[in-house]
Amino acid sequence: MRLELGKIKIADVQFSEETKVENGTLYVNKQEIIDLVMEDDHIVKCVVELARPGESVRITPVKDVIEPRVKVEGPGGIFPGMINKVTTVGEGRTHTLNGAAVVTCGKIVGFQEGIIDMSGPGAELTPFSKLNNVCVVVEPKEGIEQHTYEKAARMAGLKVATYLGKAAIDVEPDEIVAYETKPLLEQVAEYPDLPKVGYVYMLQTQGLLHDTYVYGVDAKKIIPTVLYPTEIMDGAVLSGNCVSACDKNTSYHHLNNPIIEELYKKHGKEINFIGVIATNENVYLADKERSSNWSAKFAKYLGLDAVIISQEGFGNPDTDLIMNCKKIENEGVKTVIVTDEYAGRDGASQSLADADPKADAVVTGGNANEVIVLPPMDKVIGMLDYADKIAGGFDGSLRPDGSIEAEIQVITGATNELGFNKYSATTY
Repeated sequence: MRLELGKIKIADVQFSEETKVENGTLYVNKQEIIDLVMEDDHIVKCVVELARPGESVRITPVKDVIEPRVKVEGPGGIFPGMINKVTTVGEGRTHTLNGAAVVTCGKIVGFQEGIIDMSGPGAELTPFSKLNNVCVVVEPKEGIEQHTYEKAARMAGLKVATYLGKAAIDVEPDEIVAYETKPLLEQVAEYPDLPKVGYVYMLQTQGLLHDTYVYGVDAKKIIPTVLYPTEIMDGAVLSGNCVSACDKNTSYHHLNNPIIEELYKKHGKEINFIGVIATNENVYLADKERSSNWSAKFAKYLGLDAVIISQEGFGNPDTDLIMNCKKIENEGVKTVIVTDEYAGRDGASQSLADADPKADAVVTGGNANEVIVLPPMDKVIGMLDYADKIAGGFDGSLRPDGSIEAEIQVITGATNELGFNKYSATTY
C-alpha cells in the first residue's frame, strides 16, 4: 500500500462565520460544531473553545485528542468503521491539518482523564500544548451510564475532526510525504540484505472503558492480526479508552505513531520494515496466553529478524508485554520493548509489575509517579472539580489558588509508551 499524507501547516485557529483553512489559519464556525455535537441526544450541552500554544489555559478532564484529516484520493474515508464505511484504508492521499487538534473533555467518565496545560511546566510534558486546539466540552444527560457517555464523547470528537478535516480537501498541502509497504513477498525481495523488522502494537483493551477500536471493532474481541502501517496512519485504529492520561494512546497518537514514522525513515536504508502485528491487552490469563502466542507466531511466520513492542498502560498489561517479549525471543526474533515506569515518587520501587531476563532491551517513557506542581492558569476549559480524583491526583491536589500538585500521571501524554514525549531514563 502507498499512502501520501498532504500536511497542511496550521499556525493559528480562530472563530469565524465560515469554517475554512486560509494562510495557515484554521477558521472555525462554532455554532456548526455545536449543532453537530448536539445531534446526539445523550448530550445536553456543548461548549466550544479555543486553546493556542503559550496561552495561560488549562484543559481538563481531557478524554481524547484527534487530528483533523480528510481522505482526498483512494478507497474509503477517514475513521473507517466509526464515521465512514468499513473500507480498507491506507492508500491514496489523505490531507491532515498539521498543528491543529480536536480535544474532547467534560465531566469525568472513569477516573483516568487528564490535563493539558498550554503554558508553564505542565506544557513541557505534553505534545498537545504545541497544537492549536479546538476544545469540545460535552455535558451528558443526567443518569446515563458511563460507557454510553464515553461513546457519545468519542463520537463527538470524531465527528468534529471529520468536519474540520473537510475544510482541507481542496487546500494545497505545504508538504507531501509518501509511505509505502508492499505485499509481503515483494517487500522481502526488495531489500534482501537488510534485517526484516516488524512492529508489535499492543492496544489497551482491559475491560469496560478500556477500549481501542480497529476498523470500528473493539480490539478486545479480536485475535492478533497483521496491518499495513499506512492503515494505522489513515485512521484504522482509534482510542476509546479511559486509562491513565500519561500513557494513554489518544487517537492523535495512533494517527501519528512515532515508532511507525521512525521505522519508515530507516526503511530501505538500515532495515526492511515489513509491517505491524496489532494485538490486545487482556484481563484473563488464558486470553493473555492466546494473544501472545499469536503475536509470536506471526513474528515467525513473517520471517522477522527483530521487532519493536510498544505497551499501552501499566500494571496488569506489563504481563502482556513480557509475554510478548519472551515468546517472540523464543522464536529467535530480537525484541526491543517500549514502556514507561511506575517506580514510586522517589524512583526506588520496581518499575514494572513483571519482568524476564529476555527483556534486556528497553526504552522507557519515564516515571509516571514523579510529582509536579502545575501553577494556576488564567482560564480553565472544562472543570477542575475532579483534580483530586483523577489518577495521579490525591486529596488536596487542587490548591485554593487553582494550582495542582500531582503526579505527572495526570498529564495527557507525559510518559507515552510510543515515545511521543520528552521524558525517558537511562541506566549508569
